[in-house]
Amino acid sequence: MSQPQPVRGTHDLLPDDFRRHAHVVGVSRHVAARFGYAEMATPIFEVTEVFARTMGETSDVVSKEMYSFTDKGGEAITLRPEYTAGICRAFISNGLMQNVPVKVFAHGPMFRYERPQKGRQRQFHQIDIEAIGAAEPACDVEIIAVGHEILRELGLIDKATLELNSLGDPESRAHYRQVLVDYFTGHKDKLSKDSLERLGRNPLRILDSKDEGDRKIVANAPLLEESFNQAARDFFADVRRGLDALGIAYHVNPRLVRGLDYYTHTAFEFTTTHLGAQGALIAGGRYDGLIEQLGGPPTPGIGWAGGIERLAMLAGDVAVAVRPVALVPIGEAAEQAAPVMALKLRRAGLVVELAYKGKVGQRMKRADRAGASHAILVGDDELKAGEVTLRDLKDGSQEKLSLDAALAKLKARG
Repeated sequence: MSQPQPVRGTHDLLPDDFRRHAHVVGVSRHVAARFGYAEMATPIFEVTEVFARTMGETSDVVSKEMYSFTDKGGEAITLRPEYTAGICRAFISNGLMQNVPVKVFAHGPMFRYERPQKGRQRQFHQIDIEAIGAAEPACDVEIIAVGHEILRELGLIDKATLELNSLGDPESRAHYRQVLVDYFTGHKDKLSKDSLERLGRNPLRILDSKDEGDRKIVANAPLLEESFNQAARDFFADVRRGLDALGIAYHVNPRLVRGLDYYTHTAFEFTTTHLGAQGALIAGGRYDGLIEQLGGPPTPGIGWAGGIERLAMLAGDVAVAVRPVALVPIGEAAEQAAPVMALKLRRAGLVVELAYKGKVGQRMKRADRAGASHAILVGDDELKAGEVTLRDLKDGSQEKLSLDAALAKLKARG
């Protein structure tokens, strides 16, 4: 029998990978908290209808990429392909309308059946920020600022570009929809099969087509901003003024759109050129019609998601937060006493590396591999005298002192 391998499109987060992963989550969690976003989580699976209704029955995610199955009770279940729908479902299910605005941070695994690529797997992980119940442009500015600050604290802001656009209000989008139908109808003979199907249902999704023939037609399509009414123009102007006031640079990309009707006003992405074709680090937008589409009351909302794998790849290596201390017993009595000593040190807050067996040289090599900063050596004679030898593994200096004194010295190093 061949050796088992992970399922295609999944990967193991080994300690070094997990440290980078946890660093992205940790930085994001702390930044989100400073902006007043409380952490929450939803189940990794939902009733399929939650995603089908919010992501669009004809979208590639729903029609081709979702991991869906029928459970033993006969219910259609889907592993979550994204976080927003589940959070909005939780908003409705838990009656949070009285608590608006609800500002939350979440992170966890997502699942999509697609061709694995660099930074894109079938099980992947995202950080997610949502603000539900606030309709003001200031909320859009704040939620973009959260993403900007996370990238800044990860050391990535100089590798990222904020692309910004407005999708207008429902009236503007309705007008633009008809403009697009008229335009693309004049090019029906050149559109791809998928785009022809979208023409009657959702012409905005043609703008996202990857087909080369479609892209040539899209290049000359009318711009959404040409259909804006004054309210849409004013909202976008307020968002831009807010970003300018915070010193957040952006590039207005008039081709940045979201195809589903519940998206309104602000759409944005932080992109990078440092990861090849997979350039989106954070992507989001305002979805004022989503809660209502799920069966809740009309409620504005805005949010974004960021790929943890991509952010971790771009951030690179992360130093071990706390270097361990190696406890090295020498002799039978010291061997017996070492676990008790190690527990005392651990309860005091130190990370302690204690090997289960091996000669002194082997244990010291293990301490070096673990990145230990110091070693505490204790032999049988030292144990009787109530002493240990504290050795600095960087410069080789050492001194004899009590375990409590060694502990105090190690705690003082920070």
